[in-house]
Amino acid sequence: MKWIGRRQSDNMEDRRGLSGGKAVVGGGIIGIIILLVNIFGGENAQQITPILEQFNQQQSTQTESRALTPEEIKEGEFVKTLLADNEDIWTKIFEENNLTFEAPKLILFSGQVQTACGGASSVSGPFYCPGDRIIYMDMSFFEELRTRFGADGGDFAVAYVLAHEFGHHIQTLLGTSSKVRQLQENRNETEGNKLSVALELQADFYAGLWTHYNEKQNAMLEPGDIEEALSAANAVGDDAIQKKMQGQVVPDSFTHGTSEQRMYWFNRGFKSGDFNKGNTFAEVN
Repeated sequence: MKWIGRRQSDNMEDRRGLSGGKAVVGGGIIGIIILLVNIFGGENAQQITPILEQFNQQQSTQTESRALTPEEIKEGEFVKTLLADNEDIWTKIFEENNLTFEAPKLILFSGQVQTACGGASSVSGPFYCPGDRIIYMDMSFFEELRTRFGADGGDFAVAYVLAHEFGHHIQTLLGTSSKVRQLQENRNETEGNKLSVALELQADFYAGLWTHYNEKQNAMLEPGDIEEALSAANAVGDDAIQKKMQGQVVPDSFTHGTSEQRMYWFNRGFKSGDFNKGNTFAEVN
């Protein structure tokens, strides 16, 4: 991905290397990490509770800070550029649709972090907290994505994940997320999960839409970039994760969508470039 030389956002805070306390394992919005209870649901949640408790016991309290490495500094500059790209593109899309855009903040962390949605650790993966309207990212997630879940490495996998989480911020601004939460209060678990799937797939659509517009504006794509995004989307499908971690797939417990669905909706946003074609709620059964 071509990114050097473009504007970098001022809305990022880099907390990597800073000290902190023990954290409660929290839920990641994108749905990659194997320990998230909401991926499994039902009786399977009870099966992984001991794993969560064991993980928490292994967490050590950090009391010292360290200097960032040159690689981490460059990584931070890359994320700042991605964040600026998302800000610029979504400002434009909102203006075209007579909407008011407000940029989110992004925090890079390592180990653990406290948020308005509760405590979270690196196990949570990148996530968006609507309570404080902040995107949280631990960059070690992407090594996990590659080594444990078989996704292609590369910088555009990072771009896809950030754009997906930014998509959840868009849903917060548009009121979509709050409407889904209200609907879920009156639905059973299976129906509630279907709404969660539609919400996640729409964030994938928004990630593809951002890619479409950013390519037109900045000619950022290099050979293999879209394949990196699709590989990441494929790796984080509920069916792929459940098959790998449980040995079986339980569709009623899906909360983020299948690998095929996630790739489809990213591609739909990327190829169409049409903000109005992202109504996943009307098309996802």
